[in-house]
Amino acid sequence: MLPEEIIVKPIITEKSNDGLQEGKYTFKVNKKATKVEIAKAVEKLFNVKVLKVNTMNVKGKKKRVGYHVGKTSDWKKAVVTIDTELSEKTYLTKGGKATKATKKFKDSIDEFMGA
Repeated sequence: MLPEEIIVKPIITEKSNDGLQEGKYTFKVNKKATKVEIAKAVEKLFNVKVLKVNTMNVKGKKKRVGYHVGKTSDWKKAVVTIDTELSEKTYLTKGGKATKATKKFKDSIDEFMGA
């Protein structure tokens, strides 16, 4: 599956907004996607480092329109925890000189809130 097919849309609620400070982002994902596929899709689409993925299957609710009773479809929700630490890594080059490498990942998902 392509990353665009795995991540359907972000979920913006009060509870999901509380998790943004800790680096937790909530998405509606494809029902057949695994945790590994979700992590790779988020890393590729948003250029962040994923630490943890929690998934849950959400059951559809009963809805009524007039006399007719129906049910909304079941869906899958994923809470993705990203790395928010901005740490520089230091390593030695061939000449024994210490070199600092900057982080190539972002520390937040700017597109999540429509920025």
